[in-house]
Amino acid sequence: MKNIKPLKRFGQNYLTDKNTINKMIDILNLQSNDSVLELGPGKGSITEELLKKLKKLTAIEIDTRVIEELKNKFPKLNLIQNDFTKISFKQLSGITNYPIKVIGNIPFNLTGDVLFKSIYEKDFISEVVLLMPFDIAKRIVAKKKTKEYGILTILFTYFSTAKLVYKVSRNVFFPKPNIESAIVHIKFNKEEKKSINRELFIKVVKASFGNRRKTLKNSLSNSIFKNCDFSKIELSLTKRAEELNIDDFIKLTEYIQLNCDG
Repeated sequence: MKNIKPLKRFGQNYLTDKNTINKMIDILNLQSNDSVLELGPGKGSITEELLKKLKKLTAIEIDTRVIEELKNKFPKLNLIQNDFTKISFKQLSGITNYPIKVIGNIPFNLTGDVLFKSIYEKDFISEVVLLMPFDIAKRIVAKKKTKEYGILTILFTYFSTAKLVYKVSRNVFFPKPNIESAIVHIKFNKEEKKSINRELFIKVVKASFGNRRKTLKNSLSNSIFKNCDFSKIELSLTKRAEELNIDDFIKLTEYIQLNCDG
């Protein structure tokens, strides 16, 4: 695969450093029988190390240029040519044991899509290790009232235990990216509140941060919840979303669920 160059439209930056690769893999504490899904194997640098530890491995790749070579190089690899954000984990070909562990050096321009997909499919995932832009990694683990605190913070705090493991040098990629990156470890080990509709909770969080510098009242009035009557809610809508904690968003979702149409 020496002649295959990373494509800008896929946001590709190939990971070339074996030390970084092994650190990512070690975080998952793999057993040989684990069900593992690799996102975007590219030239197979992570794939090669994973197959040294696993009896079988499933990978999803969107770049048609590398498919045949990956199949030839790794005959044990169950390779699916598809877009990760569009697959159904319940019907994932080649995986029979759930929950699965997910790992990948994901395309930087698709980081948000991959993170939201992992939340929607969390019933089938135990943990995730991803290499992503550092500024997005900071948002996942941000503190309240900081500029990074937002949608990703709330969602991954509610649904998971997330940790920014460490920053990664630009020198471990080809081509060298213009932005810093980091390895993030996400464990979907949180118990959701049974009374809360998952998709509604996500919509409420997104709507609340829709106009970040405005009050919650203004943000919600400019969202899909604009026709909802919030006059009886026991939560100050004069605050901004960045001032709210997890419990506040749960209360807000419960109120909308009980008092708003649609």
